[in-house]
Amino acid sequence: MDFTLNIYRRLLIILQASGYTFQTFAEFSRNPAAQAVVLRHDIDKLPDNALRMARLEGELGVVGSYYFRIVPAVWDERVMQRIVALGHELGYHYEDLTITRGDHQLAIRHFAEQLARLRRITPVVTACMHGSPLSRHDNRDLWKTYDYRDFGIIAEPYFDVDFHQVFYLTDTGRTWKNTSASLRDRVDSGFALAVTSTRHCIDLAARRQLPAQLMLTIHPQRWHDRRGPWLKELLGQQAKNFLKSGLSAWRSAGG
Repeated sequence: MDFTLNIYRRLLIILQASGYTFQTFAEFSRNPAAQAVVLRHDIDKLPDNALRMARLEGELGVVGSYYFRIVPAVWDERVMQRIVALGHELGYHYEDLTITRGDHQLAIRHFAEQLARLRRITPVVTACMHGSPLSRHDNRDLWKTYDYRDFGIIAEPYFDVDFHQVFYLTDTGRTWKNTSASLRDRVDSGFALAVTSTRHCIDLAARRQLPAQLMLTIHPQRWHDRRGPWLKELLGQQAKNFLKSGLSAWRSAGG
């Protein structure tokens, strides 16, 4: 089975054995290693799953960046504090334009307020947009009016990473393929390399066929070792992918 914590552990171990340095996004933004992996974790739901993944990484001496939404189902200060104590980075997974229905003035105030809440837990210097696939608002559009650097944010992946130099992989849609299930989690990649599964990624790493710098976007709620939650996530994501594919086609047709 793919998308289990066991196979995720195997992926991290082979990346370590292949000579990669694991950096938080903040570290990478300030001083990127020549052979680096940035583990970007988008916490969209199930914060306890994020903690399990953070502990697994901590056991291996690996660090990552954990971007939390501020909705009630995700906001869990106990989990955030424990993830930070393991040496990981905490960041803001912002969706302020979606929450304020496109009102830029309300959105920037909301952004500042939620960033302040996170900073009461730990210093936060990076942020990453939440795709909000069912919303007509792209949360990145907030920065057409404002500048996140004015709020002490040093980097945002979609604006501050050259994806012609950094190979981007995301498990959006519960697949590593860039499909119509990814409505906004897309980048202009400079690599003609298709990864079909986690095992395929492991094989590429073992054969030293991955690029030197990687950003892996992981959604911890997708990764389960117990069959019940694993199957629930599989079936739920298949339904979401069907809906998002239809939405993508409707938008492409000018809807």
